[in-house]
Amino acid sequence: MAKGPALLQSLSLRGLTATHAQVFAGVRLVPLLRSAPRDDLRIARRRYDDPMALVDVGDGSYYSSYVPHALVVGWTEDGSPVASYGAALAGPADRNPLAKICRGVNVLHRMVRREARGEDPAERNRLRLLPQHLAMEGFLALHFNAPEIAWSEYSRRAISRGLDPRTEVSLSGRAIPSLEDALRVFEIHEGQSGLLLFVGELLASVFVVSHPDDYRALHRTLIEDFYEQTLLYAARHNGDSQAFVHPIDEAQIGSLDDLRAALGRARAEAGALHVDTAAGLLGRPIAAQRVYRAGPFSLQRFMTELDPALDNHIGEAIVRDDGSLEYAKTYRLSAGQVRRARLLEQLAAHGWNLDATAAALRIARDQLLRRIDGEGFGYLIAEHVLKAALKRTR
Repeated sequence: MAKGPALLQSLSLRGLTATHAQVFAGVRLVPLLRSAPRDDLRIARRRYDDPMALVDVGDGSYYSSYVPHALVVGWTEDGSPVASYGAALAGPADRNPLAKICRGVNVLHRMVRREARGEDPAERNRLRLLPQHLAMEGFLALHFNAPEIAWSEYSRRAISRGLDPRTEVSLSGRAIPSLEDALRVFEIHEGQSGLLLFVGELLASVFVVSHPDDYRALHRTLIEDFYEQTLLYAARHNGDSQAFVHPIDEAQIGSLDDLRAALGRARAEAGALHVDTAAGLLGRPIAAQRVYRAGPFSLQRFMTELDPALDNHIGEAIVRDDGSLEYAKTYRLSAGQVRRARLLEQLAAHGWNLDATAAALRIARDQLLRRIDGEGFGYLIAEHVLKAALKRTR
């Protein structure tokens, strides 16, 4: 059996080239171009009539969220073109018996699901995934289990159920000022297979697909994605995004070839500059987890290290055996989400021992209890313990 692609160590734009951006108010879109796209992996959208979904994640747990559409990935294992795509690839909607009970809620089976239809490889090599939700489900499940030791400070609920349920709040793309208008008026470049999306000069998302035709069909789905709340304030208060100008020296232009070469240099310089502004994600170390192996491709989800001083992102990616990025969708974490995740990491790293965790954070035990409550995890602590700590630190 061929060895699968290694886990991502960082997110790079291998196989893609950034070019000059388009700016509309506080939104800046940087096109990512493929010079030689291949046809052995194609991606199409599957719409859902009910945008609210209940997803069985496979271990007895359920994930509830806004899911307006799924992506269906078709691939071949020998490099030949995918036989059918578009509407045929998207196929029928998912079916689940629970849907009869949960009326008004789309009930889905798993974040990633192989769709086998018949003996033909073209029909068997279909994978349905929920974009962004695959990464977010992993983030929500971070240190989700109950403490292994029944410390007396924790509530009975925490001992028996852990963090169940854990919630995070995000915004629909329609809530971001100017985003819908920008997606409507921006030109889609020849060969464009993705973008870097900046809102209020903050990197909101990286979106990549395998083929320019698929990107053209999926471009508008960005408005259906979800985004962290800081971007709303950045779009409103950071002003218009900066349009970077790369002048061409007229004295150096003596022919159409000279003009073509100068334009190429300007585009390359602009692309490099925009990639540099995305350094909070691109090229930064990430922790990745393989979710599914599909022939020469690997579906992985990832998260940057949680550093409050830097931009922090979660996401999912499909990587080819040679390391080329065939699909990516990322989500920018808010400062509050980072704080909560770091707090859970510290608690888990010290066996959920409050004294050891407080010592590691260099704060008093009562201050740690107040912080746990302030981050929305007060239900983990026994009521009398939490009340006493809050009273002492009032």
